[in-house]
Amino acid sequence: MVLRVNGLTSGMDIDSIVKELMTAKRQPLDKLNQSKTLLQWQRDSYRDINSKLVDFKMNKLSDWNKGAQMNSQQAVVSGNTSAVKAEASANANGVEMSVTVTQLATRSSAESSSLVDTSNKKATTSTKLTDLNGSTFTNKIKINNVEIELTNKDTISTLMGKINNSDAKVKATFDEVSGKLTITSTLDGKNEYLDSSKMDNSIKSLLNLTTFEGAKEAIVSIKSSKQGSADTAVEYKSATNSLTVNGVTLTLLAKSDASNPSTISTIPSADKTVETIKSFIETYNSLISTMSTKVGEEKYRDYQPLTDEQKSGMKEADITLWESKAKSGLLKNDSILQTVISDLRSVISKNMGSLSGMGITAGQYYEGGKIYLDESKLRQALSTDPQKVTELFQGSSVNPDGGIFTQMSTSVEKALNNIVTKAGTSKFTTDLSATYKTESVMGRLLKDYNSRIDSLTDRLTDIETRYYKQFTAMETAMSKYNSQSSSLSSYL
Repeated sequence: MVLRVNGLTSGMDIDSIVKELMTAKRQPLDKLNQSKTLLQWQRDSYRDINSKLVDFKMNKLSDWNKGAQMNSQQAVVSGNTSAVKAEASANANGVEMSVTVTQLATRSSAESSSLVDTSNKKATTSTKLTDLNGSTFTNKIKINNVEIELTNKDTISTLMGKINNSDAKVKATFDEVSGKLTITSTLDGKNEYLDSSKMDNSIKSLLNLTTFEGAKEAIVSIKSSKQGSADTAVEYKSATNSLTVNGVTLTLLAKSDASNPSTISTIPSADKTVETIKSFIETYNSLISTMSTKVGEEKYRDYQPLTDEQKSGMKEADITLWESKAKSGLLKNDSILQTVISDLRSVISKNMGSLSGMGITAGQYYEGGKIYLDESKLRQALSTDPQKVTELFQGSSVNPDGGIFTQMSTSVEKALNNIVTKAGTSKFTTDLSATYKTESVMGRLLKDYNSRIDSLTDRLTDIETRYYKQFTAMETAMSKYNSQSSSLSSYL
């Protein structure tokens, strides 16, 4: 540590002199810190774009690409509306159906008798397994050939947790009113029996499992309007309470009877498809506009990031204004953004022949790829050939490239890969606070900046120390000189 002198002997402001000397020396360090800050700002700009692209691909395009989002048919349930819920797909044939639910599907299960503790009180979830009356505690139980270890501290609650978190493919529940614990298979199908043979004697004796119920299939009788009055209904069986008939997905809610069937009919409805396409156009235009703005944003080269010393002499509002200029143009003419903009616009342009017939047209050249919708024309296209509209956006089995949504998803995926490689972002999250990956182009550059900054900082510290040593030596020498001079004067 160097003792800093105050210049009492020389009358000089040593700190101010050293500070001025170091100001020039610190310029290379300031430039390094400014370059690092610009790189960090640029990386943040990439992350902002990355977030928007991830949202467009994972949350928007993937959702719009689901059949239900472009469904131009609506299923209507009349008669018994509590037994069946219906949802028409795009290829629903419009045949009216009369549906009677004879039996709901159930999963196989095992149930205990009413459990009580050693005080003969009804058991609760906090009752220890060792305190269950009439049961034999064991350290291991087996369900569906999966062993589960227990301790004498386990309660009914912790037992259920261990069962539910195991690989046994079952779920345990406990009813404190009846005191009964039920273990139910999480798999559908009549072959997925949770019968006595799939449990060892240890769990049977521990929980006093007495009732075993095998899985049941759903049974539904359906008669279509195409059948004659004398024709009998057709019986359908399903392992689950859901099945699809004539392009309509039926969700079975309750058992019904022949005298009160559910009538399922389909009617044309373009609302969902129009809503999806309008949402797509709005999101697409916003995304293209955002990226185009970034690519064409003016860069103010005279506005560099401010140093701490510069900020200390400025007002907060002036700092904000300055940094807004300094952050402008960080992605100007960026090749990654230019490529994805071009790719997305290309998807639109190569399908423009079909799109224009559906009321979707491109804006003026100066609008940067913006598209517009004539809703009335779209609804007309949907009433004429809804399948054509659906296949254009969602693709068909004969189109290996998929529809517009899939093609755009492919373009965005390519852009995300490039941004991840360069900036170290993630292509799976929209979180703007997500940690960057250090192994990226920018990550390695920042490591280099940090190394150079640390090295230069150490060197500047040494220089500053040397300056103070030199001034200390000067002050010491002057002090000795003054002392000698005074001594000589006293002899005269």
